[in-house]
Amino acid sequence: MDFNKIIARAKAILMTPKTEWPVIAGEQTTAGELFKNYVFWLAGVAALASFIGNSIIGHSMWILGTYRMGIGAGATHAVVMWALSLLYTWLFGWLIDALAPTFGGQKDRVQALKTAAYAFTAGWVASIATILPVLGGLIALAGLIYGIYLLYVGLPHTMKCPAERAGAYTAVTVVIAIVAGWILSLVVFGVLSRSGFMGMGGFGGPWSHMTRSGGNFDANSPGGRLEEWAQNMEEAGKQAEAAQKSGDPAAAAQAAGGVLAAALGGKSKVEALAPDRIKGFLPESVAGLARTEVSAARNGAIGIQVSEAEARYSDNGGQSIRLKVADLGGAAGLAALAGWANIEEDRETQTGYEKTYKSGDRMVHEQWDNGSKSGEYTMIVGQRFSVEASGSAASVDVLKAAVNGVDLAGLEALRGEGVK
Repeated sequence: MDFNKIIARAKAILMTPKTEWPVIAGEQTTAGELFKNYVFWLAGVAALASFIGNSIIGHSMWILGTYRMGIGAGATHAVVMWALSLLYTWLFGWLIDALAPTFGGQKDRVQALKTAAYAFTAGWVASIATILPVLGGLIALAGLIYGIYLLYVGLPHTMKCPAERAGAYTAVTVVIAIVAGWILSLVVFGVLSRSGFMGMGGFGGPWSHMTRSGGNFDANSPGGRLEEWAQNMEEAGKQAEAAQKSGDPAAAAQAAGGVLAAALGGKSKVEALAPDRIKGFLPESVAGLARTEVSAARNGAIGIQVSEAEARYSDNGGQSIRLKVADLGGAAGLAALAGWANIEEDRETQTGYEKTYKSGDRMVHEQWDNGSKSGEYTMIVGQRFSVEASGSAASVDVLKAAVNGVDLAGLEALRGEGVK
């Protein structure tokens, strides 16, 4: 196989189509030689690029993170797309040949296949760029559009249609080809799916690549965390169903707790900090305000523990703040899911504002009203602990100082304690 010849032809048809099409039209070849010496290889390069982009590099998805197909799913997808490219080239050539007389052209099966193959060159070459994030998709789209132009330029030479009718010939061919290609893809993937071919040996089809066997997001990305949440829900649901069938009320109650814990995005077995320990994080004074009262408690419902400590601080100037530190325990995942989803908000009112944002790895919610001189400042620490200051103060900076007066680093260091 002369790869230099393939590269030279691809370069010529892309760079100088008006002079290359007459050369192509005058060449003597057969359908088999055309596929063996050109179509097979360029379609294969495009399929290889899709495998690299899907399974090795991955695709960045807004909010969710980077998604990668599993190696098996990516390889299967590439092979199927390569085979479809060969089949589609043959069908496109057949369509070009069938429509030739309608637009004043001459039917010629080999010339029609030439037209299809070399018009597809732009799409195949541009598809290599799909390994690039974001920009690759735009380049691939540009390749498909340029392929339509190549078809328009080539039809008068290969199919001998009048130049003034090449535009209509091109438009009709492309529209029919798009519809036929869509139907072909549905039929082929549907048959493969029902036959089980795409699931053999751990391979997953392009319609099922969101499953655990087919692929996954990066573990620490929002998409990866959401996948983990879905898996936890699935497992908890199975356990609840088994417990219900067993007829054991205690087992059923425990399993129900597991479902609730999974729904909250946390673990079913997390022992929250003891009241005395969490109360120790409340300082004697904050922002110049003395502590006037303090309390702590730990509560549990169907196996989900949450503990919290609360203190009040005030002065003689009318400032009064409530500072609360909470260990979300088994429900900690609810706060974590908000962080993974990158939930952010910024809203202004006539007298104040409200916003939610990330400060490093910590989620922050901030609300302030200038009219009443009151507000709230909350920070999620270690994706498990909530530290909240609220009440009346001279400014929101007092609330921020109250939260920062807590040993946040010490709390963060305890994020794994009690997790079983």
